[in-house]
Amino acid sequence: MKTRVLRLICCAFALAAFTSALVAQQPPKPGPEHDMLKKFEGDWDAAAKFGDQESKGTATYKMGLGGLWLLVDYKGEFAGMKFEGKGTVGYDPMKKKYVTSWVDSMSPTHMIMEGAFDKEGKTYTETGEGPGMDGKPQKMKSTYEFKDNDTILFIMSNVTEGKDQEMFRITYTRKK
Repeated sequence: MKTRVLRLICCAFALAAFTSALVAQQPPKPGPEHDMLKKFEGDWDAAAKFGDQESKGTATYKMGLGGLWLLVDYKGEFAGMKFEGKGTVGYDPMKKKYVTSWVDSMSPTHMIMEGAFDKEGKTYTETGEGPGMDGKPQKMKSTYEFKDNDTILFIMSNVTEGKDQEMFRITYTRKK
């Protein structure tokens, strides 16, 4: 009987210590890497060009989830069909890289990319793998060039034998 009581007391102390540790933990706070993502925040008009085809769209970029993630919502047209995409961009402190997740209405494949800003903070480049034009996995590269506070040039390329081949580009203009 004494052994059971002693075990219960030990378990109670362990549970109390564990609960205190959980309560004492603070949620992660956004850092300077997250501040860089704020350049994207806002509502944007999008002019997309794919070869000789052009289309219009809109995009909303908003910091969310405790300021740790940039949430992306894109709506427009692609090749004459309705197109919708959603993404997240955040900073992974373990990898020391930005990480992007993208899904859209034209592909059943989830695209994951990793990237970084240049030293001046004017260009964000990321690489990863996504569906190529033939639907097969393809090395991809995307670049966001901040022309000014109200204009971003986005270029998506596939990477073949170490060379970038532009697939499409989007010029984002901040809505006033």
